[in-house]
Amino acid sequence: MKKAEGEKKYRTIKTILLDLGGVLIDVDYHAAARAFADLGFTDFDALYGKAKQDHLFDGFETGALSPAQFRDRIRELHGQPLTDAQINACWNAMLGSITPERIALVERLKERYQVLLLSNTNAIHVPAFEAIVAHENRITEFKGLFHGAYYSCELGMRKPDAEIFHHVLDLHGAKSSTTLFVDDSIQHVNGALNAGLHAEHLELADEDVVAMVERLGLLR
Repeated sequence: MKKAEGEKKYRTIKTILLDLGGVLIDVDYHAAARAFADLGFTDFDALYGKAKQDHLFDGFETGALSPAQFRDRIRELHGQPLTDAQINACWNAMLGSITPERIALVERLKERYQVLLLSNTNAIHVPAFEAIVAHENRITEFKGLFHGAYYSCELGMRKPDAEIFHHVLDLHGAKSSTTLFVDDSIQHVNGALNAGLHAEHLELADEDVVAMVERLGLLR
């Protein structure tokens, strides 16, 4: 979509709903598998990935499993007595950086729109990426970057289910018809479209979120 087309299509947008992993924070989904493989757990990649994951991870992302239960299940699957610290380190290995340019983008978007965050994440990743942001960007309250920020593990539901989109928008008096959702996972984009939102698939091989916002003319 060209800039002029984006400006026309999204001129009624009042709320922008952003994903976290891949959109704002760099994520290498295979890094966790490589870290676990170094400890002898060579099948992890078959369980977890961007497009599809085992029910274990779905349960962890909705808070149905505690961190302790998640780690116990990993030990059971691996068949080896990994420590809590080893599991946490391997699991968090996928998390990268949030660049200053993306932080600045959020601040600029907030001048024109209600900006919300919605992430499928879990109780081990949350403190890890919040620590990354605090260390790299000197931001001690990550959620404070947004008008509202929501994690699946705290809400008890996850994308792409329509209920999580409607729940978050209802909390902020936002309408689906005037909300644009941005995510790098096509199944989540389709879920948002089915829930009545506008949605854009961020294809990371082609551009990052800063380039997408420019291309769509959202800061015209």
